[in-house]
Amino acid sequence: MTLLKVDALNAFYGRAQILFDVGFEVGRGEVVALMGRNGAGKSTTMKAVMGLLPRMSGAVSFMDEDIAGMATHRIARKGLGYVPEDRRVFGDLTVMENLDTGRQPPRDGAPLWTPEKLFRVFPNLGDMRHRRASRMSGGEQQMLTVSRTLMGNPRLVLLDEPSEGVAPVIVEQMADMILELKREGLAILLSEQNLHFAELVSDRVYVLEKGQIRHEGPMHAFANDNAARRELLGV
Repeated sequence: MTLLKVDALNAFYGRAQILFDVGFEVGRGEVVALMGRNGAGKSTTMKAVMGLLPRMSGAVSFMDEDIAGMATHRIARKGLGYVPEDRRVFGDLTVMENLDTGRQPPRDGAPLWTPEKLFRVFPNLGDMRHRRASRMSGGEQQMLTVSRTLMGNPRLVLLDEPSEGVAPVIVEQMADMILELKREGLAILLSEQNLHFAELVSDRVYVLEKGQIRHEGPMHAFANDNAARRELLGV
C-alpha cells in the first residue's frame, strides 16, 4: 500500500525555483532514500511535503488524502512525522520531558511507542532520562529528536540527514534503529548523503540533482552502479 505519493512537486524560495516536477512514493513498511549532493533539494522536498514552504505547487497525498496546502500541525496529526536535520530539542527540558512533548494517542496501523520501548532501541537515552537536552552530545540529541517524533506514533517518518555530523558509533546505532523501525512496520523517507548508511537501511532510492529526480530504482542496484554513483553523487 502506498502511504505517501508526491507528483509534479514544484517549490520556491522567494522567486528562486528549487524543485522541478519532483515525484516519488513511499509504501507501508518501506525505507526509501532521497539522495543527492548538497543543495540538490532533499531538505526542500521534505519541507514541502510537511507544508513548511510558503510557495509550492503539485500533488501530495498521504493515506490517499490530499495534504498539499494543509497546515503543518494538521499533517503531523494525521501520522506523518518529521525529523529536521537541525535537531530541535528543548534544551531546558530533560529527556523524559522532551518525549512528553511529542506524545500523541495510539494510531490504527501504526506502531505504538512508549519511553521504555524507545529506551530499548536507544539504550543511551535510557541511561540519561533525567538529563537536560542541552547537556547531551549532538548524536544523543539526534536520537532524542527521532524518539520524540516516534512518541507521536506516526505511520511514516521523514528523516532529514540523520547521520550528518554525528560520530560513527552513533551512525551505526541510527542504522540499527531504522531497521528496527522497519521491522515494526514504520515507513521512512530518508534524506541522506552517506551512501554506505543509505545502502544499509534502504529498499529503494530516488536521486535528486538540481531539484529534479534523475534516478530511481532499487537501492542495491544503484549502490553497485559505479557510473551512476559518480555522475549523481560524485562517489
